This record gives sequence, C-alpha cells and structure tokens, in this order.
Amino acid sequence: MFRSVLVANRGEIARRVFATARRMGLETVAVYSEADAGAAHVADADRAVLVGPAAARESYLVPEKIIAAAKASGAEAIHPGYGFLSENAAFADAVAAAGLIWIGPPSAAIRAMGLKDAAKALMQKAGVPVTPGYLGEDQAEATLAREAARIGFPVLIKAVAGGGGKGMRRVDDAAGFEAALGAARREARASFGDDRVLLETYVTRPRHIEVQVFGDTQGNVVHLYERDCSLQRRHQKVIEEAPAPGMDAATRKAVTEAAVKAAKAVNYVGAGTVEFIADASQGLRPDRIWFMEMNTRLQVEHPVTEMVTGLDLVEWQLRVAAGEPLPLKQKDIGLTGHAVEARLYAESPSNGFLPSTGALEHFQLPPTVRADAGVEEGGEVTPFYDPMIAKLIAHAETRELALAELAEACDGVEVWPVKTNAGFLARCLETPDFIAGDMDTGFIERNLAELTAPPEPSPAALSAAAEAAMVVDETQVPDASPWRDLAGFRLNAPLETTVRLFLGGKPVIARATETAAGRSGLLTDDDEIVVFEAGEAFVFSSHPPSAEDLGAATDGQIRSPMPGKVTQLSVKAGDTVTKGQPLLVLEAMKMEHALTAPFDGTVETVAVTLGAQVSEGAVLAKLTAA
Repeated sequence: MFRSVLVANRGEIARRVFATARRMGLETVAVYSEADAGAAHVADADRAVLVGPAAARESYLVPEKIIAAAKASGAEAIHPGYGFLSENAAFADAVAAAGLIWIGPPSAAIRAMGLKDAAKALMQKAGVPVTPGYLGEDQAEATLAREAARIGFPVLIKAVAGGGGKGMRRVDDAAGFEAALGAARREARASFGDDRVLLETYVTRPRHIEVQVFGDTQGNVVHLYERDCSLQRRHQKVIEEAPAPGMDAATRKAVTEAAVKAAKAVNYVGAGTVEFIADASQGLRPDRIWFMEMNTRLQVEHPVTEMVTGLDLVEWQLRVAAGEPLPLKQKDIGLTGHAVEARLYAESPSNGFLPSTGALEHFQLPPTVRADAGVEEGGEVTPFYDPMIAKLIAHAETRELALAELAEACDGVEVWPVKTNAGFLARCLETPDFIAGDMDTGFIERNLAELTAPPEPSPAALSAAAEAAMVVDETQVPDASPWRDLAGFRLNAPLETTVRLFLGGKPVIARATETAAGRSGLLTDDDEIVVFEAGEAFVFSSHPPSAEDLGAATDGQIRSPMPGKVTQLSVKAGDTVTKGQPLLVLEAMKMEHALTAPFDGTVETVAVTLGAQVSEGAVLAKLTAA
C-alpha cells in the first residue's frame, strides 16, 4: 500500500476520501484554488498546495498543476474524486507517466466509455442492450434534425462527452429542435470543450437505474447492486436510493449481469457505475432496461451503496489501486435494508433554483443521519463551483422508514444567510406518490409548483419570532425599569405578548408564549429574526420594507441574481421585447440561467457585454414599459 494520497478535488468528496485515508493510516494532501484557501477540505488534510486562481480552468482543471503539487508534497497516489479531471484519460496517463499511482480505471477504459456514442456502439458489440437513437459522426444540423424526425419526438439531445446533465435537452417537436440543439451545444462546449451530440428516443416514463461495479487488476469484476436515481431536476440527480423500489429478482439479475458484462468489455479496474434507463410505464422489466452510459469514477451517490452493503467504497478504491484483489467475492456481498440520499444545494427553489452564495454564518446539519458536508459554519459558498454543499443519507430496515428519517433530517437543516433546498427535499420525500414508489425522472417537473411553493410559518415559528423580537425590545428598556419583568404579563394566565412583524414584506401578527415548541429565533446583525422550520429559514423584520425594496421588481432594471458570466446576449438597446422573452444568459456554478423580460416594453440600455463577469445585484439592462 502506498503511504500518501493527494485528492485532486475539493469540497465534500475531498473530505470523504481524506476520512478513509486517515483511518487507513495514509498521509493526505489537498489542493486548493485561491477561492478555497479557507475551505474545510484544506483544513482536513495533512498538507495543502495552492494550484491557481479561483476559476477551475486555471486551477483544478490543469493536470500539470495537480501533478506538480503531488511531486512537491511527496504524494505517491492521486485520487481524482468526481467531476473536474476524474474522467480525463489524458490526466490518468500523465499521472502514471509521472511515476504516481492513479486511483481510478485504466485510461483505455475511460476513453472507451467517455464518449457516449462510442460507448453505446461498444456495448452493442458486447451484447448489452442500448437505447434506440442516433450515434452518427455527421453532426450537421440538417442531419440531426432529420434523424430526430426519424426517431420520433420527443427526442433527447445529449452531449457526446457529457455528464451530470450538461449539454442535455429534451425536444418535443421539430419546431423546437434548432434552439434546443444550439443550447445543448453551447453548454457542452463550455463544460467539456466538445459540442458533438447524440440523439436518443425519449422514454416518456423513464426510471434512472444504475449499478455499482468494481474491478481489480486480477480481472475480477463484481457488482454491489443497483441504485435508483430517478428524482431529478434538469437531468441533475436530487434524491438517490438503494435498492431500487419495485425491483424484482429477475430484473435485478438482468441489469446487474449486464453491468458486469459492460465492465468486463473494457477491462475495468476500480469503482464505476453503469447507468441504465428503464421504461417504467409497466413497472421494472428485464426487457425494458437499456444501457445509457458508464461513469468511470466514484459517484456522488455512492454512500447509499455503502449503507446497504456495509462496505467502504473509497477503501476498496485505495486497495485496488495498490494492486490488491477485491476484498470480497460476489457471493459474499450482501444487501441489507434501504438507504436514501438527498443532495443539499446552496440554491433557492422558490426563486427558480438560483444559486445562493456567501458566508455561512449559521450552518447546522441534523446528527440523526449520515451527513457528508463540504463546508462548515464560518465558511463560504463561492460562485465558482458546483452548489452542492452536503449530502444527507438515511438507512433503515424498510424504504418507508428510511424516507421518513431522511425527511425529518431535511426538516432540521439550519443554514443562514445562504439559502438551501432543504425544505424542497423534505417535500419531495413526503410526497405520497414518491413514498408509494410511483415516480420517474419527470416527477419533480410535474409537481414543481407544489414542491417549490413558499410555505407559511407555523404558529410555533411565529411564537419563536415574537419571543426573539421581545428580546430585542427588552434591550431598549433600562435594567432597573419595573416594566421589564412585566413584559407579557397576564393575570392567572401564561405570559403572552403580541408583536407586529414583517415577513416577506407583509405584516404578520406574532404571539409570544412561554414556549415555542423547541424553536428559537436567530438574531442577525441587520436586526432581522431568522426562525428555522421544515428546512426553511423564515426571516422576520420589525420594520416594513423600504420604497426601494418595493419598487425593485417593477423599475425595469434587470439585475444579476448571482455572481456569474454573461454567456449569451439576445437583445440590444432599442429592441422591443415581450414579457417572458429571454434577454441574456448567465453562467454560474456550472449552470446556465436565462433572465427574461418582466413586462412588455423596450430595451433602454444594455449595461454588459458578452463574456463579462458580473456581481450579484449588478444592473445588466434596463427596460421601459410599453
């Protein structure tokens, strides 16, 4: 076994690998960008090396800098984590050429599975069923449009070099094909430097089923059962679980055998995931599951597999990379209970899931479940990287118990002032259809209005806000005043005081009592009161909103909702626009966000240029109402 490992990544996955490495007695080395100098993963490591500016393309995505950091720190092996360089075959070759140990599959396997069209062709030869579609080299727009019509709408456009939902668009008819193709290509080019695409028939009730596989250098390959990752938003996984609900023995045998066959076809070594799309219109069936792609790395959702098998997948990675055989044979790998994982993102579901950045003044995750966090209280969420800040994982005897446990944990998340999707996650987990196992990849989109509707605070939350407001008011009363001890006094009744507060700019009457059901109000430097309930942060103020706040949405100024880069400008000064018309596109946290006209009118000014980096709140354009 090697003695030290460098993790060529950041955040949650770097901390996850460090935890196992420390347990195994290995020295740990972190790399970090200038934006991550104070990050939690840097503090976790025995040593840390700066690799460049905040932008990933100048730091975490530069192979030469990562290898130089390994050399400078004396690291013997490199673990790529997920994302960044984890599926970069050239980087894997460069690591080996530098005399270092690559903790991942051979570069040949990465190349074979890295391009979706070539991977599907290879799987067809290996006897693995694949989704019908177009995998051709001809990338002319006319050719792709003609093939889409042949396949039949709806079709799915997917980046050949894609992953994580990047460069992927669903097209429902021929009229929308050109625009969707252009958007998919732009996103693919920005994310992977390759704008080639393939087409697939779009399964109307798809389930996303994947199988964890593991291979060693002795030619052994095993599976660690399946996961279901069907709850997705914009092709990004939100909730994952193992095993897949509704999976019978015959279907499990078919899909796991196909996954092992796929891994053996490319002489796979290490951890990998073979992903399948299943037509769930008639339940899970062996003849209605097709190969989709293979991720040649450790997955974000690997903890649910760890929970149901009792195994440490990172330890397996390290041992296999050191040349050891797989720790267990297939017959010795069991499946116990049910596990569910929810991805906690720094984003605002009620505001179109816009990313949220800033300092984590308050950050508390519930102790009742496994929490793999990439940040800590006092840290910062920056606009430069993926917005996932933690994963919450529950494990129980049954699926119903695991869902209930995880929903309760999401309810208990407390984060401020950065916004999170904790309440949204809890509502997903508590939806009756999801509990019944009646879901597909369109589940969230169909229920989006209900799942993202801003909730109302309960009487207990209002009471907590009122009590916190009384604390503020009491600080204005001299200690010697006889009135201080009489606040809320009622003859022969519990203490009670009614307080007028503002929530979301609207007045509310909050009644303070002696108890607030265990809730408490967090007082901020801005004299605001934050009460956490059901995964939400309710912000109360003792003052009404200012005229500037009330007019901000209707003054015609289009402001940036987050720090980002302008990747598309669709209008210029003098243009006439209609309500909802796209004006420009911002790229932040690896995702595109379109800003639209709030009303019919004319573009008075455009204050930015294509490619400009803008800060949160910056005026991007100004419209005049018709």
